[in-house]
Amino acid sequence: MKDFKNFNLIQYNTFGINASCRRFVEFDNDKEVTPFLCTLNEDDMPLLIIGAGSNLLLTKDFEGTVLHSAIKGVESRCDNGFVYLTCGSGEIWDDIVELCIDHGWHGAENLSLIPGDVGATAVQNIGAYGVEVKDFIWSIEAIEVATGLRVVIPRSECEYAYRDSRFKHDWKNQFFITSVTYRFSETFSPMLEYGNIKQRLKAKGVEKPTARQLRDAIIDIRNEKLPDPKVMGNAGSFFVNPVVEREKYLRLMEEFPDIPHYYVDENHEKIPAAWLIDKCGWKGRSLGNAGVHDKQALVLVNKGGASGEEVLRLCEAIREDVLGKFGIKIYTEVNII
Repeated sequence: MKDFKNFNLIQYNTFGINASCRRFVEFDNDKEVTPFLCTLNEDDMPLLIIGAGSNLLLTKDFEGTVLHSAIKGVESRCDNGFVYLTCGSGEIWDDIVELCIDHGWHGAENLSLIPGDVGATAVQNIGAYGVEVKDFIWSIEAIEVATGLRVVIPRSECEYAYRDSRFKHDWKNQFFITSVTYRFSETFSPMLEYGNIKQRLKAKGVEKPTARQLRDAIIDIRNEKLPDPKVMGNAGSFFVNPVVEREKYLRLMEEFPDIPHYYVDENHEKIPAAWLIDKCGWKGRSLGNAGVHDKQALVLVNKGGASGEEVLRLCEAIREDVLGKFGIKIYTEVNII
């Protein structure tokens, strides 16, 4: 276990924001968690539980204790055509996807190259190209911060929704996740209908991809559209794609015939936030040292030395313009502290 005072978090947020916390504690295994929690007092509060910081914007120093998992380990169990894969919350998510490809465990191919740790997948319900991790999460093992008790939480209790879960709301910072168990299939059933996956595969001369070919195609697409946080600080998709009532979408389509959309249900359509932001003229623009990526308008970037406040000002300016032009409120996917 690591325990530091006045710790700089620049390496623990992919935006590369220079901010500190009063105390930083990192656990190497789940047995360290409960004894530590029993020592907490009012001077250690508030608490903030983070993963790799790939979905985090720090707008100021955090006057409390940051808890971080470095818990590793992967165990698998096969049963009736499925594999149950239990992964330490500190494992890198994309390493798990690669492991699954190597072993013929399927379902996560479209979630390739999403940054972050395993623990964050259960909080955020990560998703991409028509696939969400909630469809594979089986259960979550965690330690309740208030009591130090170990609990196993089934997927059904997490109230998963689009980029959402109870861990982001009424359970926020109440559970320290130690491992996540996923259920993957031993049968490969690729999801190819979302985005330009088919076009990318066709360009490679692939009609019926293997799991490896699908993963490689997803990685190629993401690398073309998204900046590497090690080169240009960012937290991936900054905004959630808004879901609007179908009547609202039809009115917008009259004014903007090229507006893209994705069917949600008979009463709702999802509209790409990137398209809305681009139409407002923000793609490639900057405010101070914070900017909108020139290849993907959904991504806000640290162009060098940006503060969290600069990124937040850019975020609010974009939201105001989208609301003014389209009458749509867009919300952040990133956790703003």
